[in-house]
Amino acid sequence: MSLHLDARLQARDLDVRLDVDDAEVVAVLGPNGAGKSSLLAMVAGLLRPDDGIADLDGHTLFALGPRRSGVWCPPHARGTALLSQEPLLFPHLGVLDNVAFGPRSTGAGTAASRQIARRWLTEVDATELADRRPSQLSGGQAQRVAVARALAANPRLLLLDEPMSALDVGVAPGLRQMLRRVLAHRSAIIVTHDVLDALILADRVVVIDGGRVVEDGTTREVLT
Repeated sequence: MSLHLDARLQARDLDVRLDVDDAEVVAVLGPNGAGKSSLLAMVAGLLRPDDGIADLDGHTLFALGPRRSGVWCPPHARGTALLSQEPLLFPHLGVLDNVAFGPRSTGAGTAASRQIARRWLTEVDATELADRRPSQLSGGQAQRVAVARALAANPRLLLLDEPMSALDVGVAPGLRQMLRRVLAHRSAIIVTHDVLDALILADRVVVIDGGRVVEDGTTREVLT
């Protein structure tokens, strides 16, 4: 799996280039308003650039602007999963069926989808939550379930937008260690303000400021 993106969006003064290699976790750092979340939104298909190209594992996500094909791949067909600051679980579904939603939406049967869901709940240390409703979960529990739901969809690229920012300080370390485990050998982009997230989770760090990439290197090179 590899991602290549080179895109511009004038309304947000964004002009960025980003590459993610196979099984690489890239942390995107920068001040508020720098364009970090806009970058994730372009990869996920939630924000349309004026001009640029993006390819994920040889599949064109978009090719927009003069002398380009005009291809725009819809979000559901991109092979990405976006985990935002808030878990955004479906309130009318139990935890197990929340996690099973991804496999079900791609055609898996109920039994197979729930089997996949149970496996990912085990991976994120949330097996005991399977029969609960989202309203019965703490913030940390809900975010673990959201991670399981994202991974159950088997994305080629996982996108995480400040996944720890809404959690209590005491909860974040456990979630961080869980993410370190489940992101092993997986391609991901994590937007964060917390340098500790980058140090623990990322192979590479990209710093964005003013809508431009101003630094790009290994985690050790950028942060030490």
